[in-house]
Amino acid sequence: MSLIKSISGIRGTIGGTPGEGLSPLDVVKFTAAFATFLQRQTPGRQLTLVVGRDARLSGPMVDHLVVGTLVGMGIDVLETGLSTTPTTEMTVIDHHADGGIIITASHNPKHWNALKLLNAKGEFINDREGKEVLRLAESDELQFAEVDHLGHVSENLNTIDEHIQRVLALKLVDREAIRKANLRVAVDAVNSTGGIAIPRLLKTLGVEQVVELNCEPTGMFAHNPEPIPQNLTDIAQTVVHEHCDLGIVVDPDVDRLALVSETGEMFGEEYTLVSVADYVLQHTPGNTVSNLSSSRALRDVTRRYEGCSYSAAAVGEVNVTTMMKETGAIIGGEGNGGVIYPELHYGRDALVGVALFLSQLAQKGMKMSDLRRSYPEYTISKNRVDLTPDIDVDALLAKVAAKYRQDASCTVTTIDGVKIDFADGWVHLRKSNTEPIIRIYSEAKDEARANELAKQVMKEF
Repeated sequence: MSLIKSISGIRGTIGGTPGEGLSPLDVVKFTAAFATFLQRQTPGRQLTLVVGRDARLSGPMVDHLVVGTLVGMGIDVLETGLSTTPTTEMTVIDHHADGGIIITASHNPKHWNALKLLNAKGEFINDREGKEVLRLAESDELQFAEVDHLGHVSENLNTIDEHIQRVLALKLVDREAIRKANLRVAVDAVNSTGGIAIPRLLKTLGVEQVVELNCEPTGMFAHNPEPIPQNLTDIAQTVVHEHCDLGIVVDPDVDRLALVSETGEMFGEEYTLVSVADYVLQHTPGNTVSNLSSSRALRDVTRRYEGCSYSAAAVGEVNVTTMMKETGAIIGGEGNGGVIYPELHYGRDALVGVALFLSQLAQKGMKMSDLRRSYPEYTISKNRVDLTPDIDVDALLAKVAAKYRQDASCTVTTIDGVKIDFADGWVHLRKSNTEPIIRIYSEAKDEARANELAKQVMKEF
């Protein structure tokens, strides 16, 4: 059993001993801690929190615990039922709630679940706030409401439709071009809530030919839910056999978007953001942001546009959105297929990613494979080094940083582990928060060079 407590929430496997797996006691404790944190931010106010969940099997059980705990804390709850992460974020904004809890373990397998914590802006809480929630969860400061001051529950089961309408209202979403393109699109929603949201979005965009694969929100994930190439063989075959123009894949909570070309080849998660950013920059030039482990292709595409600049943030959505606000970025996200479009909201959102991507594809009248070839070609290699628990990982990373700072041909960044930028690629080293390993991502024009760069840096261990 596993239980991971982090600044953004609590994630674990269902069952087991409290404190070792995500047990009902853990759900209640951390929900109450988050409620206490919010109440202390605005004392004397009657708070309302939005609660939404993906379709995983433990969702109803965890949902009941979360809602009951919030009511017991004297907080009103807007219950949205089956939802997506970006939909829950949008609901917090649109309904002027004081925060939200998303019940989802994102791309983790079905025996996992989690609580993701949102502030009143519909954004993930930051590092300082998260640490305070963790402290409260382990303290004896939690206090539940008396009977006359219990919270109340209301339902809104239309929030996905509300989210879709907000997407359709965006200036850069070209419904007419999409309708005229007469696209045939396959969708794999891994039997979670993307099976509700994505086909419905496509229909409203004017896509009449939708081939649905794993779109029943049963929570019985048809394959490993992480939308990476080795898990997407079925939709790749479906796109080819059904003569589709493209395939769309989302993870269980619909904040990551992966695409499949008409040939059955992966468009590449990294290139979801690159392509959407290219489309946005064509119409509204501005700055872009991704994290340190994302492809250099976004930087290259951004620099194609005069006066536009690219910045890299530490890994983590809250870090990316913080830098986006600091730099006034008009588009950003993460290389895992997470598109953040501030015109709608500051959160990774596969729905807005789909709408913007299809607008570009329809306007250009190109095949997916041709569009992909129009972007700089890079390959990312992912490695890890297992360490014994007694090794000082921070000292090891400091040693690597010190060595490469002496090399004038490269640049070293240490805001999140150590990233070394070479002329023809980069290597990013980050320590795991849960096990004694160092994750090593590297990128270059081809896999051989990416692996060569990684091995070069790993010689320092």
